[in-house]
Amino acid sequence: MGSVIAVANQKGGVGKTTSAVNIAASLGLLGYRALLIDLDPQGSATSGVGVPKRGLRFTVRDLLLGNCKPDEVIVHTGFERLDLIPANTSLAGAEFDLLDGEGAQRHLAHALESIRERYDYIMIDCPPSLGMLTINAMVAANGVIIPMQCEFYALEGLSQLTATIARIKQRYNPRLTITGILITMLNKRLALSVQVIEELRKHYGDRLFGTTIARNVRIPEAPSFGMPVYYHDKRARGAKDYLELARELTTRA
Repeated sequence: MGSVIAVANQKGGVGKTTSAVNIAASLGLLGYRALLIDLDPQGSATSGVGVPKRGLRFTVRDLLLGNCKPDEVIVHTGFERLDLIPANTSLAGAEFDLLDGEGAQRHLAHALESIRERYDYIMIDCPPSLGMLTINAMVAANGVIIPMQCEFYALEGLSQLTATIARIKQRYNPRLTITGILITMLNKRLALSVQVIEELRKHYGDRLFGTTIARNVRIPEAPSFGMPVYYHDKRARGAKDYLELARELTTRA
């Protein structure tokens, strides 16, 4: 049965979607069968792998609400061993739709039951909030990757997020763990970066990934071409960092 990992942080601009896309693509490059689920109404992960958000027959919203089967919503991308369950702005209303149903927290978990064995890894790109969509992702997942920048405000948000994960683990999903905390957009020349990493090691120990993602222009450039960074420029530092991260992930989940 495949490992389901939510990529989550309630703070925007931390490289959450970028990491979900590039980890999933890197796992595919390493020979693993990967499924990327776009659970963010902005649909950035969908466009990030070159899938147009308009004209989709079904999206993840239809899957959550039981309007389609997983086979009807999965899109095969043009990248090695990488499939997608896409999203667009229609997902924004799903937060309210899910509140009306019984067992609203488990809709995604139930929807994935029939396809988990097809994939080695299922990566879920969560929205930048701790609402019903993120809760669905964490109830369906067995692990969470938390991307964050080296800022002290980020440490405060991390404390809130880990508390939320602990509550979901206690109430809905005892299998849920923090797979790892990922440092993104790292500039090692800044003293602040070193200080924040030291604080993280002190409080979170081995939950911190050994691999970090350096600030690299090719990473934010790649989505404008509708492709993960490796396919945009495989020699880029960002491509190498995400491949190394994917290798590390396979030793954790």
